[in-house]
Amino acid sequence: MTDPGLLVEQVIAACRAVGRQEVMPRYLKVAHQRKLDGSLLTEADLAAQVALFKHLQAIAPYPVMGEEMTEAEQQDVWELGKEGFWCVDPIDGTSNFVNGLPFFAISVALVRNGKSVLGVVYDPGADEAFSAVEGRGAFMNGERLPLKTPPDELSRCMAGIELKRIDRTLAGRLAYEHPFSSQRNLGASTLDWCYIAAGRMHIYLHGGQKLWDYAAGCLILKEAGGAACALNGAEFTSASPWCRSVLAALTPDLLRQWKTWIGV
Repeated sequence: MTDPGLLVEQVIAACRAVGRQEVMPRYLKVAHQRKLDGSLLTEADLAAQVALFKHLQAIAPYPVMGEEMTEAEQQDVWELGKEGFWCVDPIDGTSNFVNGLPFFAISVALVRNGKSVLGVVYDPGADEAFSAVEGRGAFMNGERLPLKTPPDELSRCMAGIELKRIDRTLAGRLAYEHPFSSQRNLGASTLDWCYIAAGRMHIYLHGGQKLWDYAAGCLILKEAGGAACALNGAEFTSASPWCRSVLAALTPDLLRQWKTWIGV
């Protein structure tokens, strides 16, 4: 079984190539359509997915799961790829991409036995490659994460908050009684994880993410010293891989404070 540490630089190079060749040339120039779930899909998503599949299969011939595959195809990869599969989000933050907001990313994870062992999230607009290999730390363009020392107190934290998938009571508390200093919702989950890992934000809440939304980012945060759990306080890995709620923080102590305020 290939050591993921031997693959990570090749995966970063593949993401950079796909960003340069398939994604950025279409930025602000591509038409879009709506998928059945209402989310956006562009030619860039499809072209980037095809290109990533080719690059990743050349790096290591594991099965590949992409966001733009059918649910049945994704389930097949999950079942057949126990010894390893690539999990790809070709463009996370498609709405941002379509509307000209430069906050979107390419995400790739190598998953073995249901657990990410390698993660890369590449922001082609900023040319920032976030990466991690299990047990070996997290990095951004070669610099170890986090980039900044986090605050000790929840009241001084910058929060990443996604309100769409949480109940009204909690959403109201977050709006009117929030325990943090400020909040953002930037619209690309894969990058949200990395911004927490980097110390650009400090705590995070999301009501429901799919496998390709968190597969790379959750490993990058963990390897940066962060911690995550489900919104009900349970282990993050205890929920279905196809939809997981998230409470996360750059340090275990901040996560403890965050959970206490949420009430779990």
